[in-house]
Amino acid sequence: MSDVFISYKAEDRRRVLPLVQALQADGLSVWWDEHIGAGDAWRETIERQLDEARCVIVIWSKRSVGSEGRFVRDEAARAQRRGVYVPVLIDAVEPPLGFGESQARSLRGWHGNASDPHYEAIFAAVRRIVGGDSPTSARRTQQPHLNRRTMLAGGTVAAIAVAGAGGWALLRPSPATASSESIAILPFENLSGDPNQAYFSDGIAEEIRSALARIGGLKVAGRTSSEAVRHDDAETAAKKLGVASILTGSVRQSPSTIRIAAELVDGTTGIDRWSQDYDRSPGDSIKIQTDIAENVASALSAALGTAARAAISAGGTANPQAQELVLQASEIMKLENRESAETALSLLNRAIELDPNYADAYAHKSFAVRALADIYSADDFTKGHAEALQLANTAVRLAPNFETGYRARAEVYANSLQLAPASAAYERAFRLAPGSSHLLRDFSEFLSQLGRFSESLSMADKAIAADPLDSTAYENRVGVLARAGRLPDAIAESERIKRQSPNLFNWPILLGECYLLAGRYADARASFDEGERDQPERLAGGAIAAARLHDEAAMQAFIARLKQRFGDNASYQYAEINAQLGRKEEAFAALQRAQQVRDPGLLGLKTDPFIDPLRSDPRFAPLLQSMNFPA
Repeated sequence: MSDVFISYKAEDRRRVLPLVQALQADGLSVWWDEHIGAGDAWRETIERQLDEARCVIVIWSKRSVGSEGRFVRDEAARAQRRGVYVPVLIDAVEPPLGFGESQARSLRGWHGNASDPHYEAIFAAVRRIVGGDSPTSARRTQQPHLNRRTMLAGGTVAAIAVAGAGGWALLRPSPATASSESIAILPFENLSGDPNQAYFSDGIAEEIRSALARIGGLKVAGRTSSEAVRHDDAETAAKKLGVASILTGSVRQSPSTIRIAAELVDGTTGIDRWSQDYDRSPGDSIKIQTDIAENVASALSAALGTAARAAISAGGTANPQAQELVLQASEIMKLENRESAETALSLLNRAIELDPNYADAYAHKSFAVRALADIYSADDFTKGHAEALQLANTAVRLAPNFETGYRARAEVYANSLQLAPASAAYERAFRLAPGSSHLLRDFSEFLSQLGRFSESLSMADKAIAADPLDSTAYENRVGVLARAGRLPDAIAESERIKRQSPNLFNWPILLGECYLLAGRYADARASFDEGERDQPERLAGGAIAAARLHDEAAMQAFIARLKQRFGDNASYQYAEINAQLGRKEEAFAALQRAQQVRDPGLLGLKTDPFIDPLRSDPRFAPLLQSMNFPA
């Protein structure tokens, strides 16, 4: 038996969470439908909990007072009959006819402050109904008075906590000063009762996010940062991400119905700018996504002509089963290992079988095939690159205005050392989706390898601004600084982020390389030890660090592992090792072999500091010229 049962419209779950947490912190046991397991008979469970609860708080919102709020009204009626009804408003609405006799307390704009008088009034009403005999209810403890010394200490702790969660938040513009056409799309809530369906609700949000990023003038926060604030209310999320608006939503699936709710909220006031509920057959999910994207763009005052409408649906499919397979593959690819790439490849093949004209499926398959060739294959790169390029070209042919196809093409060209067409593909992708955080990051890295450091750093900063909780965006920026010869800056930035925001730091191998180039060999070895064991960069860096520390056995062990794991495909790493050890003949022989196998490592030849000892040799200039780096 619970002290409190919360009756609310499921799509308002994010907004109800602070009330649940506050009541629990005050010693009350709370039941709400988040407790329902995937196998529970949910109607029977809700009915039993509703009838057994000592008090029922009914949340009245735009959704619950509308035509879709019949279950909330039924639960409120039962609570009224038992005399345990406590109404709470979270929107500017009146309770439905028959439910307004009791005074409704307003929590509009409330974010969990337990000392707020509105919350205190609700807590007092609940305590009167629950009574003193509840074994779990307890009086709230009086907050201790704070003197100036404890306030200052508390401020320091708070500042550290903010930095630990990402000091980036202190540098972001407030929603009030952010562009009116800036938005974050938070992951949609999975209300299907099955955690394994989360990929679908998250994937729908990403589809909408990607569609909006194609519209010129809109500034769309990236996926990583949007997912990091998924449990925040709209105003807090907008403040952290420096955007003017927040789109939230939810998805509930059954074999016969899909229900998607979406709500666009002003990041400063918390007031709805647009909202819509969709109850359709599962096959209509794609149409719903397009409709949401168009309505959000219109609400943000974006110019939505024919070209923008076409951009929203570029590269997509009309087959919901095919889209679901691509969403699954995209989620699995985030694991970044060989097994995940192979599993994703299987899912993408099935998607293409269902819709042979699905450009996004071909683009994602190109990414998977290229990753398998570049990272996990011990065979020649050429075959995998040829297949990946064919897939990317198919995506471009099917959807000529779809940036992901061009990004896939650019990555294959770059890794197969066709640098001029890679540059052209990146430029085309950037024109089509200038707000894509992934594209900004990847294009920045490519530009730095061409030696275009000013442009690269500018684009790296834009990638961070678009997705300030994406660790790879920061890693890319550090890599640009290192390639530009700014080692003290690269090290200082890495150490600052590692210290202040450890959840963002994820490049120990890159930091180890920076330490190594700066002559901090013990620090380099320690940093390499934190990296993934079989990354070729770690093995090469570990060998050089061991040599500098006069540990011949360790150096040979790293080189042996590199040869065992990658064979000739690590030719570029052998060149780096030999260059750093002063073995020029061996280094040039390794570079020649790297050219023969088309080792993607050669993409770094123009700016790689580990190759610097070779640059004054007469053999180096012709070698670099043969790479055809674009001016």
